[in-house]
Amino acid sequence: MKSFLSLLMLSLFFVSCGKAQNSKTTNESKSDITSEQFDDEVYDRAYFASGCFWCVETIYESLKGVEEVFSGYSGGHTKNPTYQSSNTGTTGHAEAVEVIYNPDVISFETLVDVFFGSQNVTQQNGQGPDIGSQYRSIIFYQNEEEKEIIETKIESLSKEYEKPIAAEVMDFDKFWMAEEYHQDYKVNNPNNPYIRNVSVPRFNRFKEKFPELLKPKYKP
Repeated sequence: MKSFLSLLMLSLFFVSCGKAQNSKTTNESKSDITSEQFDDEVYDRAYFASGCFWCVETIYESLKGVEEVFSGYSGGHTKNPTYQSSNTGTTGHAEAVEVIYNPDVISFETLVDVFFGSQNVTQQNGQGPDIGSQYRSIIFYQNEEEKEIIETKIESLSKEYEKPIAAEVMDFDKFWMAEEYHQDYKVNNPNNPYIRNVSVPRFNRFKEKFPELLKPKYKP
């Protein structure tokens, strides 16, 4: 019996983002909020893929200067990807986030620091228990200035690690919004096993590393 319970606990711990797809949001919803409603004269946008978007969305939403974060798909070659199709690994898309931020409060360079500082930078083709091309790390640039910031950061990180930095650097093309139930997933599904055992610990590690960047309500 003890052996069976141990195996059960391990299976719950290693449940992946893709295996928890039947959970539904229960409280808040972003259905009334769209990316287009944010003034381009005030806000900039940045795009990152770093494993399960439930985890990444929470990390970026906690930052001072970030107004909103949406979960979706980017980096692939098909139109209108879905959660199910992207999980096959055949669309080329990765789970990604759109970060809408105020550049007067937080810089793109700091968002890049958060990207690399909140993941295992040498893990290939996934993050943590989430394995596959849909969970690979991609950092998107929209102009040459952003590309230079990213490449400078990777060059610096490469001196700190024996293994190569895993993140792809990609010219941004299009962000496809994920299904509604993925938005604010961690907030609305706090008891989901994946959220408890993967997302929360990852977020807590991030908060300990970057306390000065956090909005007051997220401070440890």
